[in-house]
Amino acid sequence: MRTLIVVAHPDDECLGAGATIHRLTREGNPVAVATMANQAAARANLSSTLAEEQQRAFAILGVEKGYAADFPNIKMNTVPHLELVQFIESCIADFGAEAIITHHPSDTNNDHAITSGAVQAAVRLFQRREGIPALRELRYMENASSTEWSLDSSLNRFLPNHYVEIGEEGLAVKLQALACYKGVMRPYPHPRSAEALRGLAAWRGAQAGCLYAEAFETVFRRD
Repeated sequence: MRTLIVVAHPDDECLGAGATIHRLTREGNPVAVATMANQAAARANLSSTLAEEQQRAFAILGVEKGYAADFPNIKMNTVPHLELVQFIESCIADFGAEAIITHHPSDTNNDHAITSGAVQAAVRLFQRREGIPALRELRYMENASSTEWSLDSSLNRFLPNHYVEIGEEGLAVKLQALACYKGVMRPYPHPRSAEALRGLAAWRGAQAGCLYAEAFETVFRRD
């Protein structure tokens, strides 16, 4: 299945689905990543080589193609919704995506939530453009230090119902890809520490009855 990962910022693809991307590509499934705010200019420790770091991570994970937009970091709410949707639609059409993985709409990071909302509109592209088949699957992923920090109790928080077994190798590859990004990983007990990510993978694996896993919330799936 041709899978498009739509993320707000570089590194989000590794945090939320790095090991799953590795498993998909290892099994012969093409994966592309579309990044909405490619510069992430609002980061306090912004790296001057962020694009190169993402390309190194892509190579480790086996990502076939990357799409990069330049929407403003932590200001995506200032961009007309249609522009965000049209960028994602162009990626769906160009890559021939059959499945999409993106952020959960209740993530505390506003760019994540806006990206998720734009994806929800873009998945209906098949209704608006001839020759574009309907997607077979849409999943939300969890991003450490954003998904679990959802504070608005009125929102439907992340409820995993799909687990991908990643094993020790998949976890190691995920951490290796994350290490390509400067300033992303933090010391324990931060959620973006190696210890915390290993613990999360162990917990999700325990929920699914396997060694390590990444968890997702499947919105729809059709065979």
